[in-house]
Amino acid sequence: MSEIYYSQAASWKNFLTELRQSFRVYVPQKNNGDYLYQEYRDPVNFSFNSYRAVQPVKSFLFYTKEIIAEDIFTRDLNTEEPRPTVVVGLKNCDLHSLKVQDFVFKEGIEVDPLYSQRRENTIFISGDCSGFKEVCFCLALEIYPHPKEGFDLNLSPVSDGYLVEVGSERGRDLVGRYQKFFQPAKQTQIEVRESKRRGLIEELDRHIKEKDIPKRTILQSIVRQGYSSDLWKNFCLSCVECGACNFICCTCHCFLIGDTQIKDRNPRLRVWDSCQYANFARVAGGANPLKRRAQRLRNRFLKKFDFFVDNLGMPACEGCGRCIEACPARIDIREILRELAKVSPIPT
Repeated sequence: MSEIYYSQAASWKNFLTELRQSFRVYVPQKNNGDYLYQEYRDPVNFSFNSYRAVQPVKSFLFYTKEIIAEDIFTRDLNTEEPRPTVVVGLKNCDLHSLKVQDFVFKEGIEVDPLYSQRRENTIFISGDCSGFKEVCFCLALEIYPHPKEGFDLNLSPVSDGYLVEVGSERGRDLVGRYQKFFQPAKQTQIEVRESKRRGLIEELDRHIKEKDIPKRTILQSIVRQGYSSDLWKNFCLSCVECGACNFICCTCHCFLIGDTQIKDRNPRLRVWDSCQYANFARVAGGANPLKRRAQRLRNRFLKKFDFFVDNLGMPACEGCGRCIEACPARIDIREILRELAKVSPIPT
Protein backbone atom coordinates (compact mmCIF):
# COMPACT_ATOMS: atom_id res chain seq x y z
CA MET A 1 0.00 0.00 0.00
CA SER A 2 1.38 3.38 -1.03
CA GLU A 3 2.15 5.99 1.60
CA ILE A 4 0.16 9.09 0.70
CA TYR A 5 0.18 12.36 2.62
CA TYR A 6 -1.50 15.72 2.30
CA SER A 7 0.37 19.02 2.31
CA GLN A 8 -1.35 22.39 2.20
CA ALA A 9 -0.11 24.71 -0.53
CA ALA A 10 1.54 27.06 1.95
CA SER A 11 3.13 24.15 3.83
CA TRP A 12 4.50 22.74 0.59
CA LYS A 13 6.18 26.02 -0.28
CA ASN A 14 7.69 26.20 3.19
CA PHE A 15 8.90 22.62 2.76
CA LEU A 16 10.72 23.62 -0.44
CA THR A 17 12.16 26.66 1.33
CA GLU A 18 13.67 24.46 4.04
CA LEU A 19 14.97 22.02 1.43
CA ARG A 20 17.08 24.85 0.02
CA GLN A 21 19.28 24.67 3.10
CA SER A 22 20.53 21.23 2.04
CA PHE A 23 19.82 21.02 -1.70
CA ARG A 24 19.75 23.02 -4.87
CA VAL A 25 16.03 23.03 -5.67
CA TYR A 26 14.69 23.54 -9.19
CA VAL A 27 11.03 24.24 -9.93
CA PRO A 28 9.18 25.02 -13.19
CA GLN A 29 8.09 28.60 -13.78
CA LYS A 30 5.46 29.50 -16.36
CA ASN A 31 6.58 31.82 -19.15
CA ASN A 32 4.42 32.57 -22.20
CA GLY A 33 2.52 29.33 -21.92
CA ASP A 34 5.56 27.14 -21.26
CA TYR A 35 7.21 25.97 -18.06
CA LEU A 36 10.95 26.56 -17.62
CA TYR A 37 13.04 25.18 -14.78
CA GLN A 38 14.55 27.80 -12.50
CA GLU A 39 16.25 27.58 -9.15
CA TYR A 40 13.79 27.96 -6.29
CA ARG A 41 14.32 31.29 -4.50
CA ASP A 42 11.29 31.94 -2.30
CA PRO A 43 7.71 30.67 -1.79
CA VAL A 44 6.43 32.98 -4.52
CA ASN A 45 8.70 31.16 -6.95
CA PHE A 46 6.57 28.00 -7.09
CA SER A 47 3.46 27.06 -9.02
CA PHE A 48 2.31 23.57 -9.91
CA ASN A 49 2.95 22.84 -13.59
CA SER A 50 0.00 21.24 -15.34
CA TYR A 51 2.20 19.68 -18.04
CA ARG A 52 5.88 18.97 -18.65
CA ALA A 53 8.55 21.66 -18.70
CA VAL A 54 10.49 22.68 -21.80
CA GLN A 55 13.79 21.22 -20.57
CA PRO A 56 14.09 17.44 -20.50
CA VAL A 57 15.27 15.82 -17.28
CA LYS A 58 18.49 14.68 -18.98
CA SER A 59 19.75 18.28 -18.81
CA PHE A 60 20.23 17.82 -15.05
CA LEU A 61 22.24 14.61 -15.46
CA PHE A 62 24.07 14.86 -18.77
CA TYR A 63 25.25 18.39 -19.50
CA THR A 64 25.17 19.95 -22.97
CA LYS A 65 28.88 20.76 -22.76
CA GLU A 66 31.29 19.78 -20.03
CA ILE A 67 34.93 19.13 -19.27
CA ILE A 68 35.42 15.44 -18.56
CA ALA A 69 39.22 15.59 -18.13
CA GLU A 70 41.84 18.31 -17.96
CA ASP A 71 44.85 16.05 -18.36
CA ILE A 72 43.93 12.72 -19.88
CA PHE A 73 47.13 11.15 -18.55
CA THR A 74 46.79 12.09 -14.87
CA ARG A 75 43.19 13.10 -14.11
CA ASP A 76 40.31 10.73 -13.41
CA LEU A 77 37.04 11.47 -15.21
CA ASN A 78 35.16 11.49 -11.92
CA THR A 79 36.40 14.84 -10.60
CA GLU A 80 33.08 16.53 -9.91
CA GLU A 81 32.00 17.12 -6.32
CA PRO A 82 28.56 15.76 -5.46
CA ARG A 83 25.86 18.42 -5.83
CA PRO A 84 22.68 17.33 -4.08
CA THR A 85 19.75 18.51 -6.19
CA VAL A 86 15.99 18.34 -5.99
CA VAL A 87 14.03 18.63 -9.25
CA VAL A 88 10.34 19.37 -8.77
CA GLY A 89 7.56 19.03 -11.33
CA LEU A 90 8.81 16.19 -13.50
CA LYS A 91 6.08 14.44 -15.44
CA ASN A 92 5.83 10.75 -16.23
CA CYS A 93 7.26 11.18 -19.74
CA ASP A 94 10.52 12.44 -18.23
CA LEU A 95 10.60 9.81 -15.50
CA HIS A 96 10.03 7.10 -18.11
CA SER A 97 12.86 8.50 -20.25
CA LEU A 98 15.32 7.78 -17.45
CA LYS A 99 15.00 4.08 -18.31
CA VAL A 100 16.71 4.86 -21.62
CA GLN A 101 19.34 7.16 -20.11
CA ASP A 102 20.14 4.64 -17.35
CA PHE A 103 20.45 1.88 -19.95
CA VAL A 104 22.97 3.94 -21.92
CA PHE A 105 25.03 5.47 -19.11
CA LYS A 106 24.76 2.98 -16.25
CA GLU A 107 23.95 -0.48 -17.55
CA GLY A 108 26.55 -1.06 -20.25
CA ILE A 109 30.04 -2.50 -20.10
CA GLU A 110 31.29 0.87 -18.84
CA VAL A 111 29.45 3.05 -16.33
CA ASP A 112 29.56 6.80 -16.88
CA PRO A 113 30.81 8.24 -13.57
CA LEU A 114 29.48 11.77 -14.04
CA TYR A 115 25.98 10.66 -14.98
CA SER A 116 25.89 8.05 -12.22
CA GLN A 117 27.03 10.52 -9.58
CA ARG A 118 24.43 13.12 -10.56
CA ARG A 119 21.72 10.46 -10.77
CA GLU A 120 22.55 9.33 -7.25
CA ASN A 121 22.58 12.89 -5.93
CA THR A 122 19.32 14.04 -7.51
CA ILE A 123 15.91 13.66 -5.88
CA PHE A 124 12.94 13.62 -8.23
CA ILE A 125 9.64 15.11 -7.06
CA SER A 126 7.26 14.44 -9.90
CA GLY A 127 3.67 15.53 -10.42
CA ASP A 128 0.49 14.37 -12.12
CA CYS A 129 -0.38 16.09 -15.37
CA SER A 130 -3.54 18.14 -14.87
CA GLY A 131 -3.53 19.18 -18.53
CA PHE A 132 -1.59 18.55 -21.73
CA LYS A 133 -0.23 20.37 -24.74
CA GLU A 134 -1.44 19.91 -28.30
CA VAL A 135 1.80 18.06 -29.10
CA CYS A 136 1.50 15.53 -26.26
CA PHE A 137 0.84 11.90 -27.19
CA CYS A 138 2.29 9.89 -24.28
CA LEU A 139 -0.81 7.72 -23.95
CA ALA A 140 -0.32 6.40 -27.48
CA LEU A 141 2.93 4.90 -26.19
CA GLU A 142 1.13 3.43 -23.16
CA ILE A 143 2.66 6.01 -20.83
CA TYR A 144 0.11 7.48 -18.44
CA PRO A 145 -0.06 11.20 -17.59
CA HIS A 146 0.68 10.33 -13.96
CA PRO A 147 3.64 8.31 -12.67
CA LYS A 148 3.48 4.91 -11.04
CA GLU A 149 7.20 4.43 -10.46
CA GLY A 150 10.58 6.13 -10.76
CA PHE A 151 9.87 9.04 -8.41
CA ASP A 152 10.95 9.83 -4.87
CA LEU A 153 7.82 11.87 -4.16
CA ASN A 154 4.86 12.59 -6.42
CA LEU A 155 2.42 15.51 -6.22
CA SER A 156 -1.25 15.41 -7.12
CA PRO A 157 -3.13 18.73 -6.83
CA VAL A 158 -6.27 18.56 -4.68
CA SER A 159 -8.33 21.46 -3.28
CA ASP A 160 -5.94 23.79 -1.41
CA GLY A 161 -2.86 21.61 -1.52
CA TYR A 162 -1.30 18.41 -2.78
CA LEU A 163 -1.39 14.71 -2.16
CA VAL A 164 2.21 13.59 -1.75
CA GLU A 165 2.89 9.94 -2.57
CA VAL A 166 6.10 8.28 -1.38
CA GLY A 167 7.89 6.33 -4.11
CA SER A 168 11.29 5.52 -2.59
CA GLU A 169 13.28 5.34 0.62
CA ARG A 170 14.70 8.78 -0.14
CA GLY A 171 11.19 10.15 -0.42
CA ARG A 172 10.19 8.46 2.82
CA ASP A 173 13.23 9.98 4.50
CA LEU A 174 12.28 13.47 3.31
CA VAL A 175 8.75 13.15 4.68
CA GLY A 176 10.16 11.87 7.96
CA ARG A 177 12.68 14.69 8.29
CA TYR A 178 10.11 17.38 7.49
CA GLN A 179 7.10 15.75 9.08
CA LYS A 180 5.55 19.05 10.19
CA PHE A 181 4.61 19.83 6.58
CA PHE A 182 2.67 16.60 6.01
CA GLN A 183 -0.36 14.83 7.40
CA PRO A 184 -1.96 11.50 6.45
CA ALA A 185 -4.20 11.78 3.39
CA LYS A 186 -7.91 11.13 3.71
CA GLN A 187 -9.63 8.51 1.60
CA THR A 188 -11.88 11.19 0.10
CA GLN A 189 -8.79 13.10 -1.09
CA ILE A 190 -7.37 9.96 -2.70
CA GLU A 191 -10.70 9.38 -4.45
CA VAL A 192 -10.57 12.94 -5.80
CA ARG A 193 -7.07 12.24 -7.14
CA GLU A 194 -8.21 9.06 -8.89
CA SER A 195 -11.20 10.85 -10.41
CA LYS A 196 -8.98 13.62 -11.79
CA ARG A 197 -6.57 11.05 -13.22
CA ARG A 198 -9.34 9.15 -14.98
CA GLY A 199 -10.79 12.35 -16.40
CA LEU A 200 -7.48 13.47 -17.89
CA ILE A 201 -6.79 10.04 -19.39
CA GLU A 202 -10.17 10.11 -21.13
CA GLU A 203 -9.51 13.60 -22.46
CA LEU A 204 -6.02 12.71 -23.66
CA ASP A 205 -7.29 9.50 -25.26
CA ARG A 206 -9.79 11.49 -27.33
CA HIS A 207 -7.02 13.86 -28.37
CA ILE A 208 -4.80 10.97 -29.52
CA LYS A 209 -7.60 9.34 -31.48
CA GLU A 210 -8.25 12.62 -33.28
CA LYS A 211 -4.58 12.67 -34.31
CA ASP A 212 -4.83 9.06 -35.54
CA ILE A 213 -1.50 8.07 -33.96
CA PRO A 214 -0.52 4.41 -34.55
CA LYS A 215 -0.53 2.09 -31.56
CA ARG A 216 2.69 1.33 -29.74
CA THR A 217 2.47 -2.36 -30.62
CA ILE A 218 3.00 -1.76 -34.35
CA LEU A 219 5.60 1.03 -34.30
CA GLN A 220 8.60 -1.27 -34.73
CA SER A 221 6.91 -3.09 -37.61
CA ILE A 222 5.91 0.02 -39.56
CA VAL A 223 9.35 1.60 -39.18
CA ARG A 224 10.97 -1.57 -40.52
CA GLN A 225 8.41 -1.97 -43.30
CA GLY A 226 8.87 1.66 -44.31
CA TYR A 227 12.65 1.44 -44.55
CA SER A 228 12.71 1.94 -48.35
CA SER A 229 9.76 4.32 -48.50
CA ASP A 230 10.06 7.68 -50.26
CA LEU A 231 8.47 9.40 -47.27
CA TRP A 232 11.91 9.87 -45.69
CA LYS A 233 12.95 11.96 -48.70
CA ASN A 234 9.70 13.91 -48.62
CA PHE A 235 9.88 14.79 -44.93
CA CYS A 236 13.58 15.67 -44.96
CA LEU A 237 13.13 18.36 -47.62
CA SER A 238 12.31 20.99 -44.98
CA CYS A 239 14.88 19.79 -42.42
CA VAL A 240 17.61 22.37 -41.77
CA GLU A 241 19.80 19.91 -39.82
CA CYS A 242 19.81 22.06 -36.68
CA GLY A 243 19.63 19.09 -34.30
CA ALA A 244 16.92 20.69 -32.15
CA CYS A 245 14.84 17.50 -32.21
CA ASN A 246 17.72 15.56 -30.65
CA PHE A 247 18.79 18.15 -28.12
CA ILE A 248 15.29 18.72 -26.72
CA CYS A 249 14.41 15.01 -26.72
CA CYS A 250 14.29 13.42 -23.28
CA THR A 251 15.73 10.10 -24.53
CA CYS A 252 18.39 11.16 -27.09
CA HIS A 253 21.86 10.76 -25.64
CA CYS A 254 24.52 10.88 -28.39
CA PHE A 255 27.64 12.89 -27.61
CA LEU A 256 30.95 13.90 -29.15
CA ILE A 257 34.30 13.97 -27.36
CA GLY A 258 37.15 16.22 -28.40
CA ASP A 259 40.11 18.16 -27.05
CA THR A 260 40.25 21.94 -26.97
CA GLN A 261 42.50 24.70 -25.67
CA ILE A 262 41.49 27.18 -22.98
CA LYS A 263 44.41 29.54 -22.32
CA ASP A 264 47.18 27.29 -21.02
CA ARG A 265 44.89 24.30 -20.44
CA ASN A 266 43.97 21.51 -22.83
CA PRO A 267 40.77 19.98 -21.45
CA ARG A 268 38.80 17.17 -23.00
CA LEU A 269 35.20 18.13 -23.67
CA ARG A 270 32.01 16.16 -24.09
CA VAL A 271 29.20 17.88 -25.99
CA TRP A 272 25.76 16.76 -27.11
CA ASP A 273 25.71 15.49 -30.68
CA SER A 274 22.89 15.08 -33.20
CA CYS A 275 22.25 12.28 -35.66
CA GLN A 276 20.75 14.92 -37.96
CA TYR A 277 24.16 16.56 -38.47
CA ALA A 278 25.78 15.86 -41.84
CA ASN A 279 29.00 14.59 -40.27
CA PHE A 280 27.39 12.59 -37.44
CA ALA A 281 28.38 9.18 -38.86
CA ARG A 282 31.47 10.23 -40.84
CA VAL A 283 34.57 8.19 -39.99
CA ALA A 284 38.22 9.23 -40.06
CA GLY A 285 38.73 7.92 -43.60
CA GLY A 286 35.92 10.15 -44.87
CA ALA A 287 33.25 7.49 -45.46
CA ASN A 288 29.77 8.41 -44.28
CA PRO A 289 27.03 5.74 -44.14
CA LEU A 290 24.47 8.45 -43.33
CA LYS A 291 25.51 10.96 -45.95
CA ARG A 292 22.00 11.99 -46.99
CA ARG A 293 19.42 13.78 -44.87
CA ALA A 294 16.77 11.16 -45.61
CA GLN A 295 19.10 8.47 -44.24
CA ARG A 296 19.71 10.45 -41.07
CA LEU A 297 16.01 11.10 -40.51
CA ARG A 298 15.30 7.40 -40.98
CA ASN A 299 18.15 6.51 -38.63
CA ARG A 300 16.52 8.58 -35.88
CA PHE A 301 13.31 6.58 -36.17
CA LEU A 302 15.12 3.24 -36.43
CA LYS A 303 17.03 3.99 -33.23
CA LYS A 304 13.91 5.04 -31.35
CA PHE A 305 11.39 2.48 -32.56
CA ASP A 306 13.51 -0.51 -33.61
CA PHE A 307 16.86 -0.61 -31.79
CA PHE A 308 15.50 0.20 -28.35
CA VAL A 309 12.52 -2.09 -28.71
CA ASP A 310 14.96 -4.94 -29.42
CA ASN A 311 17.45 -4.00 -26.72
CA LEU A 312 15.33 -2.48 -23.95
CA GLY A 313 11.86 -3.74 -24.74
CA MET A 314 10.44 -0.22 -25.20
CA PRO A 315 10.63 2.62 -27.75
CA ALA A 316 12.97 5.51 -27.00
CA CYS A 317 10.11 7.97 -27.34
CA GLU A 318 7.88 9.17 -24.51
CA GLY A 319 5.33 11.14 -26.51
CA CYS A 320 6.30 14.44 -24.89
CA GLY A 321 6.12 16.31 -28.22
CA ARG A 322 9.14 18.50 -27.48
CA CYS A 323 10.70 17.72 -30.87
CA ILE A 324 7.57 18.98 -32.64
CA GLU A 325 7.73 22.32 -30.85
CA ALA A 326 11.50 22.72 -31.29
CA CYS A 327 11.65 21.98 -35.03
CA PRO A 328 11.80 25.22 -37.06
CA ALA A 329 10.34 23.31 -40.03
CA ARG A 330 7.55 21.87 -37.84
CA ILE A 331 8.36 18.29 -38.83
CA ASP A 332 5.88 16.31 -36.76
CA ILE A 333 6.92 12.88 -35.47
CA ARG A 334 3.23 11.93 -35.22
CA GLU A 335 2.68 12.70 -38.90
CA ILE A 336 5.65 10.56 -39.93
CA LEU A 337 4.34 7.65 -37.85
CA ARG A 338 0.89 8.04 -39.42
CA GLU A 339 2.38 7.99 -42.92
CA LEU A 340 4.50 4.96 -42.08
CA ALA A 341 1.34 3.15 -40.96
CA LYS A 342 -0.28 3.95 -44.31
CA VAL A 343 2.54 2.50 -46.41
CA SER A 344 2.99 -0.54 -44.18
CA PRO A 345 1.19 -3.80 -44.90
CA ILE A 346 0.97 -4.34 -41.13
CA PRO A 347 -2.70 -4.06 -40.09
CA THR A 348 -3.40 -1.12 -37.78
